[in-house]
Amino acid sequence: MGFTLLPNAEKFKADLMKIAMTTLSSKILSQDKEHFAKLAVDAVMRLKGSTNLESIQIIKKPGGSLKDSFLDEGFILDKKIGIGQPKRIENAKILVANTAMDTDKVKIYGARVRVDSMSKVAEIEAAEKEKMREKVQKIIAHGINCFVNRQLIYNFPEELFADAGILAIEHADFEGIERLALVTGGEIASTFDNPESVKLGHCALIEEIMIGEDKLIHFSGVEMGQACTIVLRGASNHVLDEAERSLHDALCVLSQTINDSRVLLGGGWPEMIMAKAVDELARKTPGKKSLAIEAFSRALIAIPTIIADNAGLDSADLVAQLRAEHHKEGSNAGIDVISGSVGDMSELGISEAFKVKQAVLLSATEAAEMILRVDEIITCAPRKREDRM
Repeated sequence: MGFTLLPNAEKFKADLMKIAMTTLSSKILSQDKEHFAKLAVDAVMRLKGSTNLESIQIIKKPGGSLKDSFLDEGFILDKKIGIGQPKRIENAKILVANTAMDTDKVKIYGARVRVDSMSKVAEIEAAEKEKMREKVQKIIAHGINCFVNRQLIYNFPEELFADAGILAIEHADFEGIERLALVTGGEIASTFDNPESVKLGHCALIEEIMIGEDKLIHFSGVEMGQACTIVLRGASNHVLDEAERSLHDALCVLSQTINDSRVLLGGGWPEMIMAKAVDELARKTPGKKSLAIEAFSRALIAIPTIIADNAGLDSADLVAQLRAEHHKEGSNAGIDVISGSVGDMSELGISEAFKVKQAVLLSATEAAEMILRVDEIITCAPRKREDRM
């Protein structure tokens, strides 16, 4: 089923929270999993059914604690506004570009220009300046009030932009301008001769904000309404990198769940249900086929076994208890690694997305099939070590 705001939207949101918390519970964010699960669910709900995570930007800022992380609507660019430029622009028209803004010097390796007087040098410099002025005028002719460039903008063009009341942002990283163009509805330009063919980006407000001790540029009211930014705070860059990876996992799972809203219980519950059904099929199947079916059932039970082993628990004892529980009708039993026993997964709120579970099962089965199809493995003779003495 696609993304629709059903009457039980609250229940669906609660299911998404459970899935996010289950995903984060084994990672660095497990201490604040409720806070980060809420951030991830809010961000994914803004996508309105899209699985394009490009419109969710994650910015990492050292300082503060992980709990200080927050979700902000719109787009944040990790840059400062230049001196003498407007700090706030409403109804912004943005030109996103990737162009060289240094004076167009002769860029041929080993080229030399010989002159016979200093006045000629001054003339060359004046010609270079004039060329740059023409380029800036072409950019201004687009009717913009914000210019974002992938490359450096040097002093002279920056001065011209400031005089024209245009906010010029230089050296924005490539991923930053790609995403900025996407969320503001613009395109990255590199030539400026035909203003009518350049697609400008739009947003309601550009302003400078402070996060910790750093100044950043905030674009709010962007054309792509679902765009948002998650700002991660943490003690060090290592913590932030790990937090980003964990949060990305949660965002991927949630974006898939919104498109296919079927939710399963976790903790080895689905594998035990499947193993029970496969076992029953094996008993009804005559011949050698039943051995292969039994082996598939044993492979499914490996998942709860590994969950118990990873938590440092006695897997043999727990899986035996779990199997006994699943012979009762309508059991919700799974492995509760916190208490180290078999627990009710629906009460504990341990949930997994159906789509993820399906992908795991299919890819594992296909991989096993491929290995079984290999007839012979030819091993090469090891290469002799060369005696370098």
